[in-house]
Amino acid sequence: MADPNKALPENVEGDFFVDSTCIGCHNCSDLAPGVFAEVANDFYLVVKKQPETEKELRDALRALVCCPKGSIGTRNKHDMKAVLEQFPVEISEGVYYLGFNSDRSAGAKSFFIASEQGNWMVEAPKLQSRTISWIEKHGGLAYIFLSHRDDVAQAREFAHHFNAKRIIHEGDLEAQPDAEIVLKGSEAVAFTEEFLVIPTPGHTIGHCVLLHKDKHLFTGDMLTSRERFDDPIEAWKPEICWWSWDRQTESIRRLLNYDFEVMIPSHGRLLRDSAENMKSHLEQCIRRCDAEPDKNPATPYRAKYLTFMIEHAKRTGQAEYSDETKRNLEDVLRKLNG
Repeated sequence: MADPNKALPENVEGDFFVDSTCIGCHNCSDLAPGVFAEVANDFYLVVKKQPETEKELRDALRALVCCPKGSIGTRNKHDMKAVLEQFPVEISEGVYYLGFNSDRSAGAKSFFIASEQGNWMVEAPKLQSRTISWIEKHGGLAYIFLSHRDDVAQAREFAHHFNAKRIIHEGDLEAQPDAEIVLKGSEAVAFTEEFLVIPTPGHTIGHCVLLHKDKHLFTGDMLTSRERFDDPIEAWKPEICWWSWDRQTESIRRLLNYDFEVMIPSHGRLLRDSAENMKSHLEQCIRRCDAEPDKNPATPYRAKYLTFMIEHAKRTGQAEYSDETKRNLEDVLRKLNG
């Protein structure tokens, strides 16, 4: 439960507030962009405008129940049972946002894809009876796709419960060392005619994306929408690219070879458009990435995120990743201190 006594001073006055436990996952600003926004030059988010319409109130309440740290609160009472019963939310034909983001995946969204050839989960939410019961009623799980090492949460527990196979790239295997399917190399891998996993190193060395029916592209932490420049497709800022900005740019360029109409990030805003327009948006994104003035920035913002990621890696049993991130932080701090 969010604590009004810990409410961040940048919140506008009113019913909704964000407290100091916020981890800056951006889920609230993705679900209710008119209400929540990041504080400039910091990684936490606050209420920038109180909800004024029924839609804004609905979206803000959904953000509240999906906050991985319970950092969002209200000063007035709301029918939270009705909000909880809205989940999972169908966001496209056969694709559902599961909600209830986990802090063990840094607050990433997770999704359910219905398929006659076996249902898929993308990333993993909190392990709770409501979600398990819903998945059971919809036919269980065959596969759990993990885009990269940051967003695995309790994938192992979901896999064991549903006898599902986890898919992760060997570059990020430390996050799920007992995964049932380990991808290698850079070639795309087809799983039936509906699903294609495409290695896209950059954000992490083992980052991958998932293409479903040449329509839905699940982009992990590689892409978002209207975050920095109000462009339809953008890369997250270089401060939160953990491995290689240039390799990530090449991975984005690789996506020009594929058609999709719905971009679904684990962190970031969903985007719908024609396949033709998506290619144009990708080309604009690539031009911005190529022109980025500082591809390996040493800023206080990056130092704060790296500090968070060190602890996140430890909590998820990734000692080598924690040590690697610590070295990156030390390099940033040396540059900052002159």
